[in-house]
Amino acid sequence: MPRFLPESPATAADALTGKTAVLLVNLGTPDAPTASAVRRYLAEFLADPRVVEIPKLLWLPILHGIILRVRPAKSAAKYASVWQEGGSPLRVITEQQTALVQAEFQARNMEVTVRHAMRYGNPSIASVLNELKQAGHSKILIVPMYPQYAASTTATVIDEISKWLLATRKQPEIRTIRSFCDNTAYLDALAQTIRKHWETQGPLAADGRLLMSFHGLPKRSIKQGDPYYFECQRTGQLLAERLGLKENQFIITYQSRFGAEEWLQPYTAPTVQALAKEDVRRLDVVCPGFVADCLETLEEIAQEVRADFLTAGGQAFHYIPCLNTEPAWIQGLTDLCVENL
Repeated sequence: MPRFLPESPATAADALTGKTAVLLVNLGTPDAPTASAVRRYLAEFLADPRVVEIPKLLWLPILHGIILRVRPAKSAAKYASVWQEGGSPLRVITEQQTALVQAEFQARNMEVTVRHAMRYGNPSIASVLNELKQAGHSKILIVPMYPQYAASTTATVIDEISKWLLATRKQPEIRTIRSFCDNTAYLDALAQTIRKHWETQGPLAADGRLLMSFHGLPKRSIKQGDPYYFECQRTGQLLAERLGLKENQFIITYQSRFGAEEWLQPYTAPTVQALAKEDVRRLDVVCPGFVADCLETLEEIAQEVRADFLTAGGQAFHYIPCLNTEPAWIQGLTDLCVENL
């Protein structure tokens, strides 16, 4: 088996500056809301040693013997509750973001090709990089769509790119964005989205709170040197400052806990229940760690956590959508790309 991917014969044109591309990379999604499709997706996702840091000899029998037999059907039902005509919300919105950023580059008279890929599932990073390279792109900016860096998210994207580079003889110039947790355009777009919500729903009263829910990680990640927790805290604090919130008007929590291990706290669901019992009547929830709505926001937060709050005695629960295709975010994302080209 050849060590390197096949290449076309070298020509004098190879010495010339080629085309530039931006590759937006998000987490990924099953191809369909079915148990079989979810099983394929989870098999790839949960087998990544950065996602689950358990020795393979211990983890793989659990993954294939238990988890992939039980979890796919349950997850498929959740995906089905938010599935759209064009696919999963994450896929649909990522495709829309890609097209809008491409249009923004064109409006700025910049010859930059914008594509997207998924770390797990389709389209794969390797397949899109191959297409860009074959089309003559010699400079590629990789944009992991995770505002806060984590080894289990951003680093896995870099791992996959590195694997592709190892198999590539004629490598393009690659640049990557590490994180943008305190990027001005990102924070301004978030603040604008929340203010728009308050214009229609009214400002927070004394019995209201803004809850910022980030995806969780095992608590040991802090001791292992992962900066994720502190980047989430920085985003939350800077966002609260932009909104002019006092310390008692907002709270930062962590969702999507998996397994029995202790994860970053406070946990979103128990916190929501406690707030309702403490006579917080209105709860506005935003998920700054996601730039596109997905299963974790539309099902876990807008459905499950909503039910937790209302069942515990809360009266009004408002989920504030992710940045998605908000014009301020599309412009800000394009600005972020331009700054790093």
